[in-house]
Amino acid sequence: MLQVTGLRKSFDELLAVDDLSFNIETGETFGLLGPNGAGKTTSISMVCGLLDPDAGAITVDGVPIKADSTRGRELIGLVPQELALYTDMNGWDNLAFFARLYGLRGSAAKARIEEVLQVVGLSDRARDKVEEYSGGMQRRLNIAAGMLHRPKLLILDEPTVGIDPQSRNAILDAVAELGTTGMSVLYTTHYMEEAERLCRRVAIMDHGKMLACGTRRELVSMVDEHDKVRISVSGDTDGTVDALARHHGVVAASLIDDRTIECLVGDASKLLPELIAELGDQGLSITEIQVVEPSLDSVFLHITGTALRD
Repeated sequence: MLQVTGLRKSFDELLAVDDLSFNIETGETFGLLGPNGAGKTTSISMVCGLLDPDAGAITVDGVPIKADSTRGRELIGLVPQELALYTDMNGWDNLAFFARLYGLRGSAAKARIEEVLQVVGLSDRARDKVEEYSGGMQRRLNIAAGMLHRPKLLILDEPTVGIDPQSRNAILDAVAELGTTGMSVLYTTHYMEEAERLCRRVAIMDHGKMLACGTRRELVSMVDEHDKVRISVSGDTDGTVDALARHHGVVAASLIDDRTIECLVGDASKLLPELIAELGDQGLSITEIQVVEPSLDSVFLHITGTALRD
């Protein structure tokens, strides 16, 4: 759905984006993860056709996107960091205004407005003025406006910045819902947990460059991080650790205490049934299992040598 190839953009002496390439499949939620100043907003400004790149090419559904042409822009919905709403109007009238800009009229516009309000959880507040909304509600209405015309690609630029946890969770639920509709989503954030929760694949950016791209599992494998499986058992554990350590796929095994075994493994989801079977063969009963997967935070730290900046 989106193909970005060799994008480059400078502002005077600042190289904001340096040879950026990635693609997004139809129906995929793709994360662009990086700290403030990484080049995320400049990148999506070029994807939307708001900025022309100094070099590189962008296509959406095969249509070239350029700043000097409106061709292909109807395929894109943009939800910017700054609110694009009229606060002295109510939520419904805001969406009706944007619907007219998108060419939606009559019963089709009404049905679509009701649909997007349902998606973002604002149906019961549609007739209230936007200035009476909380910050989180305003951001959810911002998302509704961006998806009114059923774009093939929806771009969300840090949609949860500066809002309370409850509103943030509501926005994440709404974005997750979009993934079930077949809409492609480009989601920029500097929150690791958001990228892990929403995105099938993630590109990590810093200082204008893409440092890595892939699924969480692929990114973790790049830096040789492992899943940690902690199993509490009852029974005689003599020899159990050595048996598990010899098991294919187990990187290391150790006894935390008399009843708890910890294993480092490459992929817990695939190996856990085999570990359970092995413990059963050892005559042990399992009382508890905990699996801790490595986070994107550890991947970012390994790749960049620094923690993710706010």
